[in-house]
Amino acid sequence: MGITLEQIDIIRKRANVNYKEAKEALEKFDGNIVEALAYLEEQEKIKPERAIENSSIFKSFKEVIGKLNDINFIIYKDDKTVLNISSLFALIIGILTLPFSILLILILVISHHKIKLEKNNGEECSVNEKIDKISSEVTSATEKIVKEFKE
Repeated sequence: MGITLEQIDIIRKRANVNYKEAKEALEKFDGNIVEALAYLEEQEKIKPERAIENSSIFKSFKEVIGKLNDINFIIYKDDKTVLNISSLFALIIGILTLPFSILLILILVISHHKIKLEKNNGEECSVNEKIDKISSEVTSATEKIVKEFKE
């Protein structure tokens, strides 16, 4: 009886072994999947599943990374783009340089720069309305402070 790729795939998935190990175990037991699995278990060749890759947390993290990578972080002033980078890259930079990033964003808002998030297909993200509202309030507050300081 010949060993099929389907049988090898079954052994590989169940025992988490490579093609060669699965094929050799099947050949040893003339294609009997149960015997091949028992043999691999006796030989302690069955490897545990890759828990990290199969965990829901890892899958969720991977999904979030993918979504962040599909959104651009854009800074512009007077309809001219000053900066256009992946929001994932912007987030990483922001976390690594947190105090500086906060100060920079504050300076950008005070100097009437606009920040928006845009999907790769050109569609704007719904969070942009909130960003604009916060930006307007910060600008208004700084203008009041400057006006009071001048008086």
